[in-house]
Amino acid sequence: MFLIAFPLLLVPFTLYNMVVFLLNMPFTDVLFTLNLISQTRFPVTTGDLLLVIAMLLLYLEVLKAARFGAKAIMDHVLSLALFVGMAAEFMLVPQAATPTFFLLTVLGFIDVIIGVSVSARPRRSEIVLEDTEPVPR
Repeated sequence: MFLIAFPLLLVPFTLYNMVVFLLNMPFTDVLFTLNLISQTRFPVTTGDLLLVIAMLLLYLEVLKAARFGAKAIMDHVLSLALFVGMAAEFMLVPQAATPTFFLLTVLGFIDVIIGVSVSARPRRSEIVLEDTEPVPR
């Protein structure tokens, strides 16, 4: 896979920072509205779209976490570093103290926990079955 040792949640993190610091746009701007069957309109904001992208990338991160080996360990370390950076920015930078960035940070934490949980399980090659005697009938 070509995305080895690259935390995919870095993409929405970078997009958030570009929108906030370079474009100076709020995340409450409505991009488009969806007409629902219930005759209501559902507005989709910039923050909503960014979170949807982050959730899809988190799914890909879960698929990557199922790998084993040195590259997977580097992936987990980079995900942890990204989460620490996101949490620090959330607590220290006033422009990052938004619900959208908080949810991005939570997704980063979930990524770290999934990586630890998946890598902690035993591999098939580590499972040893003992020889058993056949049961007499």
